[in-house]
Amino acid sequence: MSVMITAAQVAFFREQGYLVVPDFWTPGEISDMRDELARLRSSGLLHNVATDGDGQTPSTTRENLQLCPMWPHSRLFQAMPFASRVGNAIGALLGGSCLLHLDQVFLKPAGHGSGTNWHQDNAYFEIADPLAGTALWTAIHDANIENGTLKVIPAVFTTPLDHERDLESDHHIRCYPDETKATSLEVKAGTAIFFCYGTPHATGANTTDADRAGIAFHFIR
Repeated sequence: MSVMITAAQVAFFREQGYLVVPDFWTPGEISDMRDELARLRSSGLLHNVATDGDGQTPSTTRENLQLCPMWPHSRLFQAMPFASRVGNAIGALLGGSCLLHLDQVFLKPAGHGSGTNWHQDNAYFEIADPLAGTALWTAIHDANIENGTLKVIPAVFTTPLDHERDLESDHHIRCYPDETKATSLEVKAGTAIFFCYGTPHATGANTTDADRAGIAFHFIR
């Protein structure tokens, strides 16, 4: 399968700090990702990072299941970032040779899946140019507002925001951007969302009767 990133898409990414690409992965590939995620979950490898508001005590009412990194546990997820369409897209958006920086998955269980609060990836990674790094976030289920899809704030990636320890998580940090400027990205399974390291982003709670998960790979130029 070939996916070509156009010059117009590159320009949008560099102006807005994110880009949505539908049908980046095939239905068969998404099915394989779901099966592999189910295997990892049943093996007990996904960890609930949600806490009771003290940053330490695991929540018994909310779950935000994470595995980071994924690659030591799955040949499929180890191979995904090296698909030719990924290399072509990342090279076009970042403008040069790139390295895989990080991989992870978040799964929001049906009914009680909790979100991930607002943050900028560059608050963790601290690279000089926030446009020199990007996440590739894959929706492996249809993602909408009701099940806590990804939210971004466009065109503010050049401004580092103040972050503090997120007491709703056992290790995350968070910031408090102007949420009136946020865009909720409702997408179909198989969609790829690219967002640069400076783009504030978050996910909401999953209040539906079906699980929702997103897989993220991070790349730097």
